[in-house]
Amino acid sequence: MHDKWGPVHKRHKIARFVVGLPLSFRVCDMNPFATIPIEERYAEFHKRYPALNLIGNTRMVEILCFKEEFPEVRVYAKAEYTNPGGSLKDRPVRRMLLEASIEGKIGKGQVVLDSSSGNAGIAYAMLGAMMNVPVQIVVPGNASKERKLRIQAHGARLVQTDPLEGYDEALREGHRIADREPGKYFHCDQYANEHNWLSHYETTAPEIIAQSEGKLTHFVAGIGTGGTVTGVGRRLKKDIAGVEVVQIVPEDFPGIEGLKPLENPGDIIPKILDQSVVDHKVRVSSAEAAR
Repeated sequence: MHDKWGPVHKRHKIARFVVGLPLSFRVCDMNPFATIPIEERYAEFHKRYPALNLIGNTRMVEILCFKEEFPEVRVYAKAEYTNPGGSLKDRPVRRMLLEASIEGKIGKGQVVLDSSSGNAGIAYAMLGAMMNVPVQIVVPGNASKERKLRIQAHGARLVQTDPLEGYDEALREGHRIADREPGKYFHCDQYANEHNWLSHYETTAPEIIAQSEGKLTHFVAGIGTGGTVTGVGRRLKKDIAGVEVVQIVPEDFPGIEGLKPLENPGDIIPKILDQSVVDHKVRVSSAEAAR
């Protein structure tokens, strides 16, 4: 059986590798160091907090391990680990907090509150410390030790929920905390915050377009909050004819930290997720992703 990716069993070999990366796609020609300018709306914040300039404009890295098997295909990953918080979550958290500051929702003693599987929590804690804004993060108890230590190292308060209840319980607990003391917290709510997907629409996707010189054929990503797939997917489909978006679907258990299959009746579907941008879904197990 064949499709655009070649034999289906071979296509799965590509998919199970890129699931461990923030972003990946097929292209023809590349300009991996191309950058885009800082959005004018946030220029003053970047002057006030120069470390914000470290977020975004990550380079593209070619994945060479498929060269012999698929000589006609070039696979690239966006090196989002080079963001100061270590993940692409720095992008949406930056935008969400800067917009909250512009709108006066933080900066007067309000505690920034959200739930996270870890990476967004690091971004919140890091940027909160930078902006002198208190932060409280709710994480499932089985979030990695390294992530929890990093969040606390930036001075944020950490609340842990029952690991057996999964990430959705941390999400519910965040809402409960916000509902109990609405005046105390600014509940950023990355699952429902439009500035989550807009951060990728306005920065991640334009970088990809510039670095691939618009010759991208496929974009591959998993779904956590849905911000990346929604923002990048919408922008790529607007600007590049024929591009296809491929969603990685992890198994329920043990799963892949930060990614969700969103297939069970009780799963919380992110409000910002636009599933219409997804053209294909590929199932990947943790064991396959590690090979």
